[in-house]
Amino acid sequence: MNRMGILQNKLSAYDAPQKAMEAGIYPYFRVIESDQDTEVLIDGKKVLMFGSNSYLGLTNHPKIKEAAKKAIDKYGTGCAGSRFLNGTLDIHIELEERLAKLVKKDAAICYSTGFQVNLGVVSALTGRNDYLILDEFDHASIIEGSRLSFSKILKYEHNNMQALEAKLKLCEPERIKLIVVDGIFSMEGDIVNLPEVVALAEKYNASVMVDDAHSIGVLGKGGAGTASHFGLSSKVDLTMGTFSKSLASLGGFIAADNEVINFLKHNSRSLIFSASMTPSSAATVLAALDIMQAESERIQHLWKLTDYALNAFKNLGFDTGRSETPIIPLYIRDEYKALKMTRELLDDGVFVNPVISPGVPKEDSMIRFSLMATHTFEQLDIAIEKISKVALKFEVLPNEVIK
Repeated sequence: MNRMGILQNKLSAYDAPQKAMEAGIYPYFRVIESDQDTEVLIDGKKVLMFGSNSYLGLTNHPKIKEAAKKAIDKYGTGCAGSRFLNGTLDIHIELEERLAKLVKKDAAICYSTGFQVNLGVVSALTGRNDYLILDEFDHASIIEGSRLSFSKILKYEHNNMQALEAKLKLCEPERIKLIVVDGIFSMEGDIVNLPEVVALAEKYNASVMVDDAHSIGVLGKGGAGTASHFGLSSKVDLTMGTFSKSLASLGGFIAADNEVINFLKHNSRSLIFSASMTPSSAATVLAALDIMQAESERIQHLWKLTDYALNAFKNLGFDTGRSETPIIPLYIRDEYKALKMTRELLDDGVFVNPVISPGVPKEDSMIRFSLMATHTFEQLDIAIEKISKVALKFEVLPNEVIK
């Protein structure tokens, strides 16, 4: 048997997706035939979208689409190279200066995706005898970045500050220690205890990096993120963000002091060896920043929706964990039920996302319900009613609610 045959044999044994398809509960790669709005078209039918990360609802905003078109007219469709060589445009520099100002840092550098930011930053900053200290629920891109690093990796129990301190005590004092945390945790919807993280970092002479992928446009003054939310912008060493969520585009950035950005520009492999983000993507983010900062009512409405939805789900008896943001987990704690409920909700006109292992521990399987600032309370009421109806059918609510 040749080596390709061995590989084929191994991969052909992976049949979990096929089994889910046969059972009619496969929930991935659902084809959307319209823009990413509060309603989308699937199989020609309107479906309420509660599975998007477009927290400010800007992906189809006329000003943003116009900015993308103008950028294509001026710069073309791509840069045909990396930022390191021929792919740096004046619009990239303008965007980076704007982002650095937003999060109160000296400088910023943009990558082609948010995943590449964490991959390239986390893997590059610390050395063989240094330490990366991660929350166990950090995003997969942070985990992958740490795997590419030669550093010692220490994980601590989610948002547990005693556990974090215990890990810091294990570190050699003279070595570099970088604590990397999500600002808003993407599945659980809770916010990092940043004041305590910063206090421990100062106590043990560690640095702090915050992944604000789900926080930009949601938390902080003018949507500036987690550090702004806690008034700790000067205490956080690196702030990372993505453009594919609140900022209605594709790409990501890291912001820090000049020395850190200078190092990354010349050592971060996912930056140096990847094509530059497209001109239209950069223009889109600039336009989104304009709208985010000019229309503060968007963020205010998003939080009104969040409070309303959280209260409604809790009153119905749903377990929403520690969520306090527009990301609301509805814990099902049964993978089959989570998948089956998602399928039935889609058939009933509500798009939500199931989250099962390895995205979360098997016992934490959930339906992830996320909000956009463009949702209406009427849409929310419709979705909550339909979700509660399906939850009653699958007996995931307390008996007293059923009665």
